[in-house]
Amino acid sequence: MPLRRLPLLLLLTLHGLNHLAVAPAVDQFTFDGFAGANLSLDGTAAVTPDGLLMLTNGTTLLKGHAFYPSPLQFHGSFSTAFVFGIVSEYADLSSPGLAFVVSKSNDFSKALQSQYMGLANAANNGNASNHLLAIELDTIVNAEFGDMSDNHVGIDVDGLSSVAAENAGYYEDGTGAFRNMSLLSRNAAQVWVDFDARASLVSVTMAPLALPKPKKPLLSATVNLSSVIGDEAYVGFSSSTGVVASRHYVLAWSFKMEGPAPALNISKLPALPFTIPKRPSMTLKILLPIASAALVLALAITILVIDRRRRKYAELKEDWETAFGPHRFSYKDLFHATDGFSDTRLLGVGGFGRVYKGVLPASGLEVAVKKVSHESRQGMKEFIAEVVSIGQIRHRNLVQLLGYCRRKRELLLVYDHMPNGSLDKFLYDPNMPVLSWSRRMGIIKDVASSILYLHEEWEQVVLHRDIKASNVLLDAGMKARLGDFGLARLYDHGTDPHTTRVVGTMGYLAPELGHTGKASKASDVFAFGVFMLEVACGRRPIAQDAHGEHILLADRVLEHWRDGSITDAVDPRLRGDFVVEEASFVLKLCLLCSHPLPDARPGVRRIMQFLEGNTPLPELSEAQLSVGVLALMQNQSGKILRKGEENTDSVL
Repeated sequence: MPLRRLPLLLLLTLHGLNHLAVAPAVDQFTFDGFAGANLSLDGTAAVTPDGLLMLTNGTTLLKGHAFYPSPLQFHGSFSTAFVFGIVSEYADLSSPGLAFVVSKSNDFSKALQSQYMGLANAANNGNASNHLLAIELDTIVNAEFGDMSDNHVGIDVDGLSSVAAENAGYYEDGTGAFRNMSLLSRNAAQVWVDFDARASLVSVTMAPLALPKPKKPLLSATVNLSSVIGDEAYVGFSSSTGVVASRHYVLAWSFKMEGPAPALNISKLPALPFTIPKRPSMTLKILLPIASAALVLALAITILVIDRRRRKYAELKEDWETAFGPHRFSYKDLFHATDGFSDTRLLGVGGFGRVYKGVLPASGLEVAVKKVSHESRQGMKEFIAEVVSIGQIRHRNLVQLLGYCRRKRELLLVYDHMPNGSLDKFLYDPNMPVLSWSRRMGIIKDVASSILYLHEEWEQVVLHRDIKASNVLLDAGMKARLGDFGLARLYDHGTDPHTTRVVGTMGYLAPELGHTGKASKASDVFAFGVFMLEVACGRRPIAQDAHGEHILLADRVLEHWRDGSITDAVDPRLRGDFVVEEASFVLKLCLLCSHPLPDARPGVRRIMQFLEGNTPLPELSEAQLSVGVLALMQNQSGKILRKGEENTDSVL
């Protein structure tokens, strides 16, 4: 090659490299429908033939994500607009909604479905390591996240607890009046999300599809986005389903850095499935009867085979259960989930039934299935209504009751599976590892938090009536969750529970139950006090001495307190490895909660203040606590229970 051509070749090469280096990054896009769109999809997310981006397909307890395939460079402001629609099986009941997401990662494989919306899980919810901003359109109330209603829009950072939230709706431009919008209206609606980098302000606006963008946003919040996601992040959508069959759709989407998002062409949008129902053609109307007649003979033969199979999975279902449909599991699914209720899947056997580990075939969700007998005298309609009500309760320290099934004289209750089993195994099984004192303190606080939620923070008062170590389960992270609501009773705040029957477990029954039979928040607190004694002392509430006499654990601790050696009651397996002041405080709190007089026991909110160190524990005196009175009254309660054990209305 002649030397005189080298400079020219070098110049052309450098020009080409420079051209590649300064190729502009993607800073805007528009999808008026998603037919042929290049998106990164996972889970249940898919693009329908009509061009709808379907995040969930109606299958329960699953999640779906859709992201722009490559990360974007975030160095300033951005704006996005999208059209969404939610189609639920019911007019006013749905699974959780959907969320627009800006995230450092598009890998949400460890996120959970249901209330976590495919964005987080119980262990990492709210952690800064999640690096995400989400705009949630939520259709259920989750008390653990502080949700304001079952029809709200929230701005979330690194978790599902919103930094700002408002009921779904918009402000009219002319009058400034607020207009409510239902997220479950089955009508498509448009949402705009704007981030002003100079003010670090995220604003969310929404409106019906026919209206332009309102001037006043629905809600705003200050977010330091650069510290949340850094300089590079993915944008997209996330959704999940719970126990209600719902479908979540995105019809169109636009995005732009440093400027308003491009307007969406509403006329090009695909229709939601319910807006333009398909009608059968005339050809189909003619051919369908002919084809049906041809199938009659084949069906008659098939029915004989199916009927045998149907009887194998036959369920008991009455008309009144239609309203509880989302909470009902099919017996067939539970049968296969547990390998036919195989002994190899047996988790435990209790006085009220057998519990099996199962894996739901459709979702792969691990569950615990409890099989118990039920009798018509119990009022099954009322009981199932309470099961469904309790199934609405969601708290990080409660075992989630997912639903039920009825078959012949069996009732099957389906719960979240807790991999570490019940607490009593760790307290009493010599083959299990010894729980450290700090772990025990965490368990006590977890259970106290759950009782506070049941007594004061849910929409109704829930009396558990059977708080004990065997009803406390430990999740994968050894966090405690209170379960087994078989004896629970619900009533409205400010009213009387109207319970007149003594139920529960001997040793945990409050003394007054032996006289009145009337459960209350105070009787739950008494049982919690005995439970704390179990955890701290590693002993059962009642034991027998060499002469066969019953010895109450509370009496033993009281004797130590009177002798000034209260910490000698702490579980000897700890070998003194505990904080003496903390142990003394816990044992005194146990005695206060187990006071023989209900009015002398603290409420659970005060107990939480004691445990958190926000309120000092009052000094105990001999006049306040009497060993003889406590023992006498507990023994009276025990006699009442023994007389009524066979009639106990527990079903869990």
